[in-house]
Amino acid sequence: MHPRAWWHDFALDGAALRVRATGVRVPLSPAVLSDFAHWTPYFLAVKSLEAEVVRDGPRIGFAPHAPRPWFLIWAAARLSGLRLARSRDDTDILFHFEDATYSARPEGWTGAGMNLDCADISKSRVAQAFEAAFGRTLAVDPERPGAPFVDKSETNAAHDGTVRTGPVTRAPGRCYQRLIDTVAPDGMAEDLRCVTVGGQIASVFVKRRPAARRFENHNAEVRLTASEAVFSGAERRQIAGFCAQLRLDWGGLDVLRDRRTGDIWIVDANKTDMGPPVSLPLRDKLTATRQIAAQLRLHCETLLQTSPAS
Repeated sequence: MHPRAWWHDFALDGAALRVRATGVRVPLSPAVLSDFAHWTPYFLAVKSLEAEVVRDGPRIGFAPHAPRPWFLIWAAARLSGLRLARSRDDTDILFHFEDATYSARPEGWTGAGMNLDCADISKSRVAQAFEAAFGRTLAVDPERPGAPFVDKSETNAAHDGTVRTGPVTRAPGRCYQRLIDTVAPDGMAEDLRCVTVGGQIASVFVKRRPAARRFENHNAEVRLTASEAVFSGAERRQIAGFCAQLRLDWGGLDVLRDRRTGDIWIVDANKTDMGPPVSLPLRDKLTATRQIAAQLRLHCETLLQTSPAS
């Protein structure tokens, strides 16, 4: 379960990096280089802090893939005090890590685990889980005339949302959701990115970007806040219910608060989330990672206490 060095995932291909596993070329644009420049100090800081961590917790393993350093679970696991398993036989808790919208449960594992049964994080499944937990409908019928809505891919992390007005013919692989008004008076759209562990919110990143770029992944401003500062107790319980519906033991949720009604809406869920956001100051990145790591450790210990196999 100890993979080869992460930099071997890439090959230089002209003015781009080619991902060896998929063949995708990532142009070395100023934005990509800027992200890397912000990420590198965080990576080095985590590596430095990791050397001081006492590893006396349960052994956590990953399947079918091991997370690379740009995934949030990589840093959280290393600062949690959990031991990193070397094989299935050495694993107390198996974390199902597969960076895909649809994925099958790891075969042959009967012990404690995380995200083992989170098989579908498509936008349509997110809308179903939201309705079950909150009692409000997120999905819309694009073929009926009415208010503007969001047309986006079912696929995880596509960031291709478009505001449209019906009637629009349904297209395969597309999802249609209610348009939530999150635009502040200064013209900035605001998202609440919640990192959840065991259904509990470990950290919240308040992400702001111009409304014209609301569906993009580059933020103009990010700040760290506590869940109690932005959600009521009832809302936190509903978010936990959403995670239970999705069988999501670890993940990042995109939560939007409608500025007209005050209601919150969960519009996306990611079980292999990257982070912390690159625009967040380094000190806050490390604070958030420690918060998440502590919640991860607590959840893993609880899993072993309650698992039938323990």
